Amino acid sequence: MTTETMSSIFLGIGLAASVGFRVFLPLFALSLAAYFGTWELNDSWQWIGSLAALLTLGVATGTEIFGYFIPWVDNLLDSIAIPLAAIAGTAIMVSTVAGLDPIITWSLAIIAGGGTATAIKGAGATGRLASTATTGGLANPVLATVETGTAIVVTAASIFAPILAAVLVIIILVIIFRIYRKLRPERSMHT
Repeated sequence: MTTETMSSIFLGIGLAASVGFRVFLPLFALSLAAYFGTWELNDSWQWIGSLAALLTLGVATGTEIFGYFIPWVDNLLDSIAIPLAAIAGTAIMVSTVAGLDPIITWSLAIIAGGGTATAIKGAGATGRLASTATTGGLANPVLATVETGTAIVVTAASIFAPILAAVLVIIILVIIFRIYRKLRPERSMHT
């Protein structure tokens, strides 16, 4: 496996994880990177680097970020974004992975791309529901700020330092797993 292939896998995983926080932000960043020639995309995904895609994804990103700062609208966005995250995480992985057989690329995209995006989006949606239930939505903008900030950091790391992005994704998934383990009800010893 070449260095280029490994970098493209790390880029895809990092961007897929970012999709779990904000669906359109990593797609917009990838569009910017392709438009300015920072990253070369697979042939069938060159359209992401077009001006039309750049403008469309830019507007979608701004709308999504703004929407998450409105309590109750954010919960609605989460219900829509969970399936979108799976699709976008898979698509972003397919668009970036270079030098692999299509079967391996698609398997990696579905499992690592879609799976990572869905796990993070699901955890975020659960956290937002808990925040809404306990604070009436007042703490949700704080959560939105943390999620957007994390998406920006992981997206930037993915494009400029893919190995660092992969490490960040592992840290994020470990944190989510630990929180899940603490919040999960204890199984009864009597079954």
